[in-house]
Amino acid sequence: MMFGISTLARVAGEVARDVAAARDRDPAARGVTSAEILVNWPGVQSLLAHRVAHALGELGVPVAPRLIANVARTVTGVEIHPSARIGDGLFIDHGSGVVIGETAEIGEDVTIYQGVTLGGTGFATGKRHPTVEDNVTIGSGAKLLGPIRVEHGSKIGANAVVIHDVPANSTVVGNPGHPVRIEGRRPEGPDADWIHLPDPIADALRGLSARIGALERALAEAQGRLGEEPADRERPPGDVVPLRPRRGPNPAGG
Repeated sequence: MMFGISTLARVAGEVARDVAAARDRDPAARGVTSAEILVNWPGVQSLLAHRVAHALGELGVPVAPRLIANVARTVTGVEIHPSARIGDGLFIDHGSGVVIGETAEIGEDVTIYQGVTLGGTGFATGKRHPTVEDNVTIGSGAKLLGPIRVEHGSKIGANAVVIHDVPANSTVVGNPGHPVRIEGRRPEGPDADWIHLPDPIADALRGLSARIGALERALAEAQGRLGEEPADRERPPGDVVPLRPRRGPNPAGG
């Protein structure tokens, strides 16, 4: 028999770890039985379907792997190519809109939120989808494109677009994604605090704004004008004039 006892046991063990991951990382799953998680959690259901489809694909069974994947996509909203390699303990939260491509590789204890894409770029053959190492968390709507590598313990912010390799224990935000080293701690395991992610672009703008203010004050001191009101000195050509409300009849009428 092609689909033997050993293959069934391996798939059953993988699914059991997927259910345990959902219980550990989803607050809504606390106190819920394994059977209820398996029946009602689309992320777990999609992984069950993928584990079976992937095992059949490795055994060379035709048609069935893609058929199972298509049915799972219709039922759960999660599309996982049967050839994708997924380690133990993956948790797909909510699941709707998640796409995992053919040559994608996912390590152990990874957390993926809804709307995430592990996609390819162009029409090249061979390895064309991301490799995600252990203990990575990928926020809602993030897009990881191409044969990039996201190293251990990293965190991808919601709606980030990642097209370059991500170093270990770092956070990526923005479009295109900017990696930011998290200082003072290692982001082990799923960390869903998406509100306080660092923003390197905003930090750079704040730094530029502070620098411009310092230069303006230094220039005013050099010209002996520090403390003067803008109206007390002649404005240079092209200077921006602040708008002030004016009273009188409305020029538009009415």
